[in-house]
Amino acid sequence: MFEAFNIGPVFIWTRVVFLMLGIIFAADFFFRLAQSANLSLQHFRQHAGRYLIAFLLGARLVAVISNYRVYLRDPLRFFILWDGGFSYLGGAIGIGCVLYLVTRTQRATFLQWLDVLLPATCFGMAFDWIGKFFAGQAYGKPTDVPWGVTYDTFGVRYVVPVHPVQLYYALFFLLLTFFLLIIRKKSNRAGAETLFGIFFATIVTFFFEYFRGDFSIPVFATRIDFVILVGMFCSLGIFAAIEQRLSQMALYLYQLLLFLVFGSYLVVRSMLLLPTFELRFNQFLSVLILLGTIVYVVVHRRKYPHL
Repeated sequence: MFEAFNIGPVFIWTRVVFLMLGIIFAADFFFRLAQSANLSLQHFRQHAGRYLIAFLLGARLVAVISNYRVYLRDPLRFFILWDGGFSYLGGAIGIGCVLYLVTRTQRATFLQWLDVLLPATCFGMAFDWIGKFFAGQAYGKPTDVPWGVTYDTFGVRYVVPVHPVQLYYALFFLLLTFFLLIIRKKSNRAGAETLFGIFFATIVTFFFEYFRGDFSIPVFATRIDFVILVGMFCSLGIFAAIEQRLSQMALYLYQLLLFLVFGSYLVVRSMLLLPTFELRFNQFLSVLILLGTIVYVVVHRRKYPHL
């Protein structure tokens, strides 16, 4: 694989090249979408340093968490920033966190910015996954399909053809970007791009992760766990919707009821002899993000019916 190349005495990782291309193209796409949506870019000039730090910190932290075994064996490697250990998605999350804080005092809501940030992030992730393909990161399971690829690198534990799952993801995010642009033209309410984008990303991620063959943090769950999760997020949505209509005492009682119900399940869960199945951490996390997004969009639309 084309993992790295030299330009004179300089050694360049292909993964980093595609990561930088993704950042440049996604940033340009993001600003163009923001301008077309009449969103002010003034705070990017005022808080440019914050956005840069948030991007770098988020990118590094997510990369370290994803490969925590490597950094536990060699903690000093955390400070070796030129090893290429950056997560594009983590950087986008860092940008989103700063946007959330900044937009609290802006006329445009955070959800309106998410509708801009999500298509740009998807576009950049297509480049990021292509870079991972060349670097042999996030590789797939062994396969006998004609398009299987063979890696000759220390980082891949298989010597037989594996699924090029990175290219699956790259193609999906590229198609999702164009789909979100279509949704953007046809929708007249804030949150459409965010909701549809997160929904399809969750479904595809849950499916594609079964083709992954690299190490991941395992999550052992039961079917009841997902029922409880859905119930919890629905309860939070109901709470947010009726919060203004409840007295202070009723609010405390409602919060106490939620805490007792879901807290009791967490305590009792270890005692229940229920069949479990193993998930990759990305699968479990994508479900949480989808549920949270649904609640947030519904609450936002009730709070801002004109958007």
